[in-house]
Amino acid sequence: MNIVIFTNTYTPHVGGVARSVEAFVTEYRKLGHQVLVVAPEFAGTPEDETDVVRIAAIQNFNATDFSVALPFHARLSEILDDFKPDIIHSQHPFLLGMSALRTARYRKIPLVFTHHTLYEQYTHYVPGDSQTMQQFAIALATRYANLCDQVIAPSQSIADLLTERGVSSPIAVIPTGVYLERFANGDGELVRRQLNIPSDAVVIGHLGRLAPEKNLEILSQAVAEAISTRSKAHFLVVGAGPSEQAIRNIFAKAGLTDRLHMAGVLQQQPLADALHAMDIFAFASTSETQGMVVTEAMAAGLPVVAFDATGVREVVVNDKNGVLLNEKTAQALAEALQQLIDNPTKVAALSKAALHTAGNLAMSCTAAKALLCFRSVLDTVPANTKTERDWEDVLAWIKAEWDILSSVAVAGTTAVSSGLFADGKLATSKR
Repeated sequence: MNIVIFTNTYTPHVGGVARSVEAFVTEYRKLGHQVLVVAPEFAGTPEDETDVVRIAAIQNFNATDFSVALPFHARLSEILDDFKPDIIHSQHPFLLGMSALRTARYRKIPLVFTHHTLYEQYTHYVPGDSQTMQQFAIALATRYANLCDQVIAPSQSIADLLTERGVSSPIAVIPTGVYLERFANGDGELVRRQLNIPSDAVVIGHLGRLAPEKNLEILSQAVAEAISTRSKAHFLVVGAGPSEQAIRNIFAKAGLTDRLHMAGVLQQQPLADALHAMDIFAFASTSETQGMVVTEAMAAGLPVVAFDATGVREVVVNDKNGVLLNEKTAQALAEALQQLIDNPTKVAALSKAALHTAGNLAMSCTAAKALLCFRSVLDTVPANTKTERDWEDVLAWIKAEWDILSSVAVAGTTAVSSGLFADGKLATSKR
């Protein structure tokens, strides 16, 4: 098959969607399929990429590490003519996701959409964040999904949620797999020496983007409380992001700075080494569509303590390969961590089960499942049968909603800057 993937985030960006796309692309190509990736420019993009079309983009959007693609590329249509795509796979319902929809309709080929993200959990990155914006994000993703021939959900809980929200297009559950061989072996003692972590310490670890939607303040408060009365316990964090300083502040306030270790962004063998330096993996996010870093931690033999939430509950089985908490508080998480710190025998049993769980999610298996899904779509939907009017309708709807939200955002900004609001309340005008 000739597969074109449109994605708003790709290497060298380090994040769940970027890593997922890269993994599937690698597997598809191993199996002899041709894959063309359409993605924004990112700082540090390698010059020797193969079959990647980079779209000009605004870098570091809203002080984040994301790029926002501009909707124009002079040669994209010509490149697609030469590539002769059989299927379009969109990773987002906006920006390049709209380009994916437009391309699929124009070329009359099937469009598949993977619903990677609970977008309403990320509206704080957009000026004018509000409950209205969150509802807009949900409605946009739902309407976009219904314009696609096939939707892929990374977990069953997300598939159920999409159905509940009104997605009527066929939904297949296909998680991103894990490269077991990348995490099977690691030099944890090397990392401990490098970070001055005692060899006999119990290390609680975390991996991922350090961003507000990951509940990292609750996680840090829980870990700080858990280790405050366990002198041999430490916290190792792998990743980077806007919440890094908040984590440092929490540990500084608790007087535990010497037991917090921030390793930064790690990849390949250094990442495996860091995971093998950990004993327990802690995860507090409730905004996941799949537990990619959770699965990677399990592939390194780590039991996981996490909140019961979408994308996590399919991987973590309470008292089997980790601890799944119904009570989503720092106190509940701290108590669960303390119980494991004090019970190395239980940690060893959970670790063994975690390895077994990861083994059932090998990347080669999930990629093969995705290809079967593509083949089924091609067999049942040889050409897009939806009318062009659908696309015009959705464009009109998006424009109307965006105009409303933009007006609200501009009005709010103007009100604040002109002094109409004081201390969060509408100021009383004097006449």
